Amino acid sequence: MELSGTYNDLIKEPKVVDKNYDNSKMSNEDFLKVLLADLQWQDPLEAKDISEFINNSVKLREMEVLNDFQKTVELLKKVNESNALLYGSSLIGKKIFYEGNATYVKDGKSTVQLKLEDDAEVVNVIVMNQAGEVVDEKTFDNVKGGQILTFKIENEKLPDGYYTVYVDAHRNGEKVKAKVFSQGLVESILREDGKIKAVFGNNKVDIDAIVQIGG
Repeated sequence: MELSGTYNDLIKEPKVVDKNYDNSKMSNEDFLKVLLADLQWQDPLEAKDISEFINNSVKLREMEVLNDFQKTVELLKKVNESNALLYGSSLIGKKIFYEGNATYVKDGKSTVQLKLEDDAEVVNVIVMNQAGEVVDEKTFDNVKGGQILTFKIENEKLPDGYYTVYVDAHRNGEKVKAKVFSQGLVESILREDGKIKAVFGNNKVDIDAIVQIGG
């Protein structure tokens, strides 16, 4: 801390401030002026303990630094959200793979991937249109848990659009859970509930749920 002037210079011009003045806004020089003036005019026989004054001023300065830091964090958060939105906009018009069961069919073709949580003796994959009609299906036997199954839809008669994929997997008569990864064609990007989401068909998917772009 650098100060200019002498001891007398520091104490000869006391600064009058409002009673609610925030000590945390005080410059180093003004801080010493107040401190030295307090020392000059106190009764030597009843000297004050100035440690409380110093501690309170330091605490106020720490609070000011903390507030400034919090503002910086909030600013960085907003910048990061803006960058995420800009990144998301680059996905518009692109084909993606995401965790979900609505798959986009174009020219009668689409690809669906499955991943079982456990071994299954039988895995039935059923594809239905929006009217609830089965348009394609396939059965896999003796599938290992964690294995990736690829199911390709190839039917030139299917109109372009979204179809729902259902998986029915069993082992010893008990149902086995499966994750479905489908294709989507990103139409727009939005921020919702603090998250960036890709919009396609009637779906809104967090971009964190996207596992592949293109392909």
